[in-house]
Amino acid sequence: MEQVNNAYLILENGAVFKGRWFGYEAEAIGELVFSTSMTGYMETLTNPSYSGQIVLQTFPLIGNYGVIPAEQKSPQVQLKAYIVREWCQEPSNFRSEGDLDTFLQVTQTPGLCGIDTRALTRIIRENGPMNALLTHTPELTEKQLAILKAYKPRRADKTEEEEFPIFKISGQHSAVPGGQGQSVVVWDFGDTSIKRDLADCGCNPVTVIKNANSADEILCMSPGGIVLSDGPGNPADYKEEIATIKKLCTSSLPIFGIGLGHQLLALARGAKIEKLPLGHRGSNQPVKETATGRVFVTKQSHGFAVTVDSLPDTAKMSYVNTLDGSCEGIEYTDIPAFSVQFQMLSDGGFFQKFAKMLRKGV
Repeated sequence: MEQVNNAYLILENGAVFKGRWFGYEAEAIGELVFSTSMTGYMETLTNPSYSGQIVLQTFPLIGNYGVIPAEQKSPQVQLKAYIVREWCQEPSNFRSEGDLDTFLQVTQTPGLCGIDTRALTRIIRENGPMNALLTHTPELTEKQLAILKAYKPRRADKTEEEEFPIFKISGQHSAVPGGQGQSVVVWDFGDTSIKRDLADCGCNPVTVIKNANSADEILCMSPGGIVLSDGPGNPADYKEEIATIKKLCTSSLPIFGIGLGHQLLALARGAKIEKLPLGHRGSNQPVKETATGRVFVTKQSHGFAVTVDSLPDTAKMSYVNTLDGSCEGIEYTDIPAFSVQFQMLSDGGFFQKFAKMLRKGV
């Protein structure tokens, strides 16, 4: 007789994996992707880049240092479901404010454990990301299978109203004492954590907007510079935002794009976007700085990249992924703007570079 906590992951190609529920027990459908990060599961769970996706962790043990709200990328869990080989029931860390299982229950996030994550990862590597359904039974009706195959991640599956009050990003950073404040507008596509980095570099005030109807709406705030944040979804779907960014590029204000913001800025400047076969997800992506040849280990969470051959003459690739040659960063020569696709594991100096551009007024 089957246990009531049995759970099944059904892929659109027909593969079925039997495991056990943990966290919140509820069905979930999403695009199945994997992350190779050994740590940083709080960032993974709350990263807006994972909106509409079911995330599989390749590292076998997750949750050993508990729940640390300060490491969240946004105020709520963004992914549709979470898959691990094994979760730690007794975490240990002086900053821990709870355990992973309870966190997933409180935030109503379905979890699956006890499956062969290596075999599942191989399927994704060989076939690419595919849709999957986390459910209570091992079989689907023809109608359910059709829905599964037709599913597409939306730009954002979570809204600000879906925040859960128990787990929040703790604390707000202010400008560096003694530094000259530089006003910045952050166009927030989902990643709220960059406010801290800007404040630590002396940017003050930092005004965050979630929607902009026009470039004039942003420019009337008289910012010293503009930051385009990371976020979820296919960048080509942000047509209105791309048109607005194109107009912002004529303002002579410094612009810094990160992740999705990097891609949207490139599209606004005439470049093209391509979907990566597997995507870059994890904290071990090697990226080379083209000017110096230095290689950095980076953290990434995206499935699209700027097409290198489509860059306009007024742009040059500043960083390249050493594994597949994809574009990881761009410097623009005709406007005061630059962008990166990734996050440095150590200080990459990008926020300091942006703050320096503000002070020089370039």
